[in-house]
Amino acid sequence: MATQNSVPNNVTRSTKLGPEERAAALVKLKTKELDILVVGGGIVGVGCAMDAVTRGLSVGILEARDWASGTSSRSSKLVHGGIRYLEQLDFRLVREALTERGLLLQQLAPHLVKPVRFLYPLKKRFSERFYIGAGMLLYDIFSYTGGRPPGVPHHRHLSKRQVHKLMPSLAGDALVGGITYYDAQVDDARYAASLVRTASFYGAHAASRVRVEGFIKVGERVVGVHAHDLETDEHFDVRAKQVVNATGVWTDDTQRMVGERGTFKVRASKGVHLVVPRDRFQSAMGLLLRTEKSVLFVIPWGRHWLIGTTDTDWHLDKSHPAATAADIDYILEHVNSVLTVPLTREDVEGVYAGLRPLLAGESDQTSKLSREHLVGHSVPGLVVIAGGKWTTYRIMAKDAVDAAADALDGKVPASTTQNIPLLGAEGYQAAWNKRGKIGRAFGLHTVRVEHLLNRYGTLTDELLDLIRADASLAEPLPGADDYIAAEVVYAASHEGALHLEDVLARRTRISIEAWDRGISAAPVAAKLMAGVLGWDATQEEREVAIYLRRVAAERASQLEPDDESADRVRLEAPDIVITN
Repeated sequence: MATQNSVPNNVTRSTKLGPEERAAALVKLKTKELDILVVGGGIVGVGCAMDAVTRGLSVGILEARDWASGTSSRSSKLVHGGIRYLEQLDFRLVREALTERGLLLQQLAPHLVKPVRFLYPLKKRFSERFYIGAGMLLYDIFSYTGGRPPGVPHHRHLSKRQVHKLMPSLAGDALVGGITYYDAQVDDARYAASLVRTASFYGAHAASRVRVEGFIKVGERVVGVHAHDLETDEHFDVRAKQVVNATGVWTDDTQRMVGERGTFKVRASKGVHLVVPRDRFQSAMGLLLRTEKSVLFVIPWGRHWLIGTTDTDWHLDKSHPAATAADIDYILEHVNSVLTVPLTREDVEGVYAGLRPLLAGESDQTSKLSREHLVGHSVPGLVVIAGGKWTTYRIMAKDAVDAAADALDGKVPASTTQNIPLLGAEGYQAAWNKRGKIGRAFGLHTVRVEHLLNRYGTLTDELLDLIRADASLAEPLPGADDYIAAEVVYAASHEGALHLEDVLARRTRISIEAWDRGISAAPVAAKLMAGVLGWDATQEEREVAIYLRRVAAERASQLEPDDESADRVRLEAPDIVITN
């Protein structure tokens, strides 16, 4: 089993974040005063927990639903500097993001973060090639920040003929040439789940499905929270010297619980992505297209393409943002403008919508709002972190914990997360080089072993142990044969998955990758989870029924013409509710 060498010899740590670990965390949360309690289990929240615990602080983190169940599982799945921010002259943000991209690619999570190549098609022969080329050159230069190589190749100029050789499905009149460049991509939900496991490994007390329903105050000072365990219906208090509000698009709602005005205003911008089969058009790389509002990405994603995104204000339910027929048509219209054979709605395997937490400014257009982040400490005992982008989560977490640490007694060490890999990262390259031998030893195809290594890194050993004990766990799931049964068992026993939706929508991406959106896999996955979580037949059936309602509501909402009607239809399948 994988271990982290930096843990002291006299401390036993587990790489598991299963039901037993959740129960143990809840005991600690109820009985001890923490240095820092983080509210919110998205990428920034779990980043804060990781940052704080590796400084030697006592840390707890609560999430009302599943880890990364909001914005952090519904992104474009890119780790990037943001080409469009160059045009806005936001060089500091681009440089910072590219530095983080290099860290993630090469040191912190090489098993999860991978290079991805894009084409920027040129429509003007000279002026555009010079203008965009200069921006790409700057992008390459910024990626060397700190003396670290970027971890990806430099940009290249291509002729029209070279472009069509690499991307035969592009229409002949769509471009006069192109420029290719590299960024990186990640399974956002898997990364967040791995990060909270790593924080737990170092000693953070982590519990999902625990909703914060109010703050405890002594005078004007926040000293903890009122919490509600949605799995057991138990209410309890958690005490902490500092509380960090990392609730993303819910920031304003959380701040209102304190009885104070929020430090800053966060607006939600809806981004919709489509998932289509990889064979629907031929290309050796992804594509970046300019639109009248922003940019549109076509991103390689295993046996699929991710196409998105939109950028529109959202004022409705934040838990389940709904894609509309108009959103889908908008994306198809723009991508079809450059394809020889247009995509249709029948080609769309999956659709997902997420909300960006943007710092509101004077602009009415969400695409113009800031992707910078801000930290506020206007209420004693409560730090608020908001804004930002997925790629810079580690910097955001560092800044938030810095603010909390300044208010703690005694000297708190500086952030060390730039040097601490996620669980599964150490030894990944050596394991990758042995993937053929691993496959032969377990009777698995090398492609299957590669799939596991790129999702679990060296923790793949733990899944192989499950298969060694029960060979049937090597079988693929119905309608989703990229994934095997062992991954479902492991999600429940090691990765904090408490419900079927957690596995099909986030620990795997079956809900957006399978043609039937996971309907065939649901009963099999529920039975596998039942063996780990102790569900009876009634609970098992209920989990499947809830998931099927979710799929039906999402599909129906995507036929509606506008946000209001799509939201109404989507909410016909409510979130998972208390069962006890």
